[in-house]
Amino acid sequence: MNCFRFIVAPSRNVCTSTRMMLDMKWRERKGLPRNPNAYGPLTNGPDFTYLDGRPTPIGPRLKARLQKQREIAEKIIQFSEEIDFAVQRHELKLKDEEDVKKKIIAGKLKPKGMPFKSNQPVEK
Repeated sequence: MNCFRFIVAPSRNVCTSTRMMLDMKWRERKGLPRNPNAYGPLTNGPDFTYLDGRPTPIGPRLKARLQKQREIAEKIIQFSEEIDFAVQRHELKLKDEEDVKKKIIAGKLKPKGMPFKSNQPVEK
């Protein structure tokens, strides 16, 4: 490990290396991304601008990042459509099962003829 050590106290050592310079816990506490080059004004914006207002050309990394974001958006749309289809299919399946149960109940044997009615009062 290439680490320069400076003796601060008889029992302490200070290590200065690039690994220690990028403090991930500090970045997480501040709400920043783990990778400082992932996004931000320096990453997302153009490298330069023309003074006369012409649009700047898109760089290769920005082009790749935009393409990746487009692919992610397409996947999100595809998955949301699949979820909607699954929900509709499930509702249709439940409705079909209920219709089958109603048919079975309607097709069961029923008593024939008219029930016996008497005009005489029932004794208790």
